[in-house]
Parts: sequence; structure tokens; C-alpha cells
Amino acid sequence: MSAVLPEFVHPQSAITEALVEGLDADEKTATVIRRVHAATGVNTRHLVMPIAEYRALDGFTHANRLFRELGLPLIERAVREALDTASLAAEDIDFLFFTTVTGVGAPSLDAELIHAVGLRPDVKRIPSFGLGCVAGASALARVADLLQGHPGAAALVVSIELCSLTVQWDDRSMANIVGTGLFGDGASAVVMVGADHPAPAFAHVVGSRSALYPESLDAIGWTIGSFGFRLMLTAAVPELIASSLAADLDQLLEDHRLERSDIDVWVAHPGGPRILEAFSDSLGLEPADLAVSWDVMAEVGNLSSSAVLHVLQRQDRHPSGHKGVLFAVGPGVSAELVLLEWT
Repeated sequence: MSAVLPEFVHPQSAITEALVEGLDADEKTATVIRRVHAATGVNTRHLVMPIAEYRALDGFTHANRLFRELGLPLIERAVREALDTASLAAEDIDFLFFTTVTGVGAPSLDAELIHAVGLRPDVKRIPSFGLGCVAGASALARVADLLQGHPGAAALVVSIELCSLTVQWDDRSMANIVGTGLFGDGASAVVMVGADHPAPAFAHVVGSRSALYPESLDAIGWTIGSFGFRLMLTAAVPELIASSLAADLDQLLEDHRLERSDIDVWVAHPGGPRILEAFSDSLGLEPADLAVSWDVMAEVGNLSSSAVLHVLQRQDRHPSGHKGVLFAVGPGVSAELVLLEWT
């Protein structure tokens, strides 16, 4: 697999001051922005453009065009690196699962990717939009389901999120203040193979569990309009994690005759400090269990669907037989838990 980042990297403080200036914040609002951003646990973030260029964004049409122009080179690099790591050629890929929640198009960006890297014209495409932060985990689970029926096939999971292009210069809401302190840009690609495919994989999916929590549709997501993507975010997400995630984890483990003590590796979506704390508290995890997720959040921020895959990329070296759970939450509110075994 491969996890890639754009070249423009900035300390959190520089991004904060750019937001204070761009939002034309008064002294009180500026104080809130600085306090909230300082509390996110994010130290640096990678952006797809130089920070000074974001003030020139003049609407959704402009931002969405940049998403396609600047996103394609990132996913092309991620795919080439993932294929090299798996010792596969582009024409060996049978299925392509593409996910994003920060840009739209028809055809979706994966159609351009096929031409750019030389995937076969008969590759089976599965573009996905709307799963948000949970999509990296959901993609692994759904492709694993697909490969059960095609054990000799090879598939690519590709994620691209350019969260910075969704910036809303007229929105001084707390949701926007929190979001602009957390989200960054990045991409990832994962090669997955069926049980009969000769290519090696560093881990395989043993099973998964999906959950959609009731009465939570307005907890996190986008409000989408002529202005583009405007963040919708409430305190309900960590509360839902605290009340519901443990039961879903235990059911997944029970389905495979396992207990929490059997899990060696925890791959959590770095959604923010309150999200990671809710994961730890609800699942009874030690600080070291989610150390990699905390590190990824500090170094690059929350990359939406790509974030948990960046955490997974750093967890690729474990002894054969080690078991792990990869998990994320996203709009819905939905959760996806994926049981892995290292090979």
C-alpha cells in the first residue's frame, strides 16, 4: 500500500493565522480560533496549494476544478507506489474502488486515473461518495467482500481527500473553526488480492461489521450548496462512540470466536482528540494502543477517508498471525470495523 501527502507543509500556527486573516475575524473570534486550533493535537498539515493561494478561491466551481487537477497527480503517485510494493502491474488489477468526499465529478476522478496509470479499460470501477471519514475502512471491508466471490482477482482501493479546498471564508461557525483546525490533504492506495491470487499481502481481512446509528443524520457531514461543502459537526459523535461502538466491536469479535485480549494491533481513524479519547475510553484501550493514530493526527491532521489508511500504512510490519481491528466513524453516523490478520 502507499500513503502520500502533497508538498506544501505548514505548522498549525501558520494555518491558524491564515484562517484568522481570511475569515476577517474580530478579536474575540480570533481568540477562539487560536484556542480551538491549539487544542486539536495537530502540529503540522500538508496542503495541496501554497497557503497564500487559498484566498483566491472564488467559489465551488473553482475549488472543484482544482480538486480534479491537483488530486489526479496525488492518486497517480499513490497507485504507482502501491503497485510497486505489491510487485504487480497496472494491467493486473481487476477492480477499482475509488472514494472521496471533497470533490465531485461525472465521470469521477478514477476514470482519469485509469488512463494515467494504464489500468485495463475493462477494470470494474466502484466510485464512492458520501461515506466521509468512514470510507477508508468501508472500502477495505467491501472490497474484501467482493474478493470472496473472485478469489483469483486483484483490486485497488484508492482514496483522495483535499479538505483544504472546501474552506468557507464566510463561515465563522464553531463547526468551521473546529474543521479548519483538524482537516488536511492526502491520498492513499491499497492493493488487495483474493485468496487464490499469487501476490503476497501484508494482512488480509478476516471479517467486518457495519453500523448506522439512529437519529444521528445531522451529527457530522456536509451541507452542500452553491457555496460548495460546508461542514456540519456536533458533539454527538464522541457520545455515540461512547454509547455504541464497544457493542459492535464485541459482536464482531464474538462472530470470530475472539475477545479484545486477542487483538494485537488497533488501527483507529484519527478524527480528532475527542474522537480518539472516545475510542480509548469506550473500548478500554491503553494510550500505547492508539499511539500511531495520535502520531498521524499530530503530523498531518484528519485526512477524512484517507486518514485510517495512513495509520494502517505505518502498521504494515507485524508478525504473521497477529490480529488487528481497523475502525472509523463517519456521516450517518456510521461506523465500520474491520478484523485483520497479518500474514
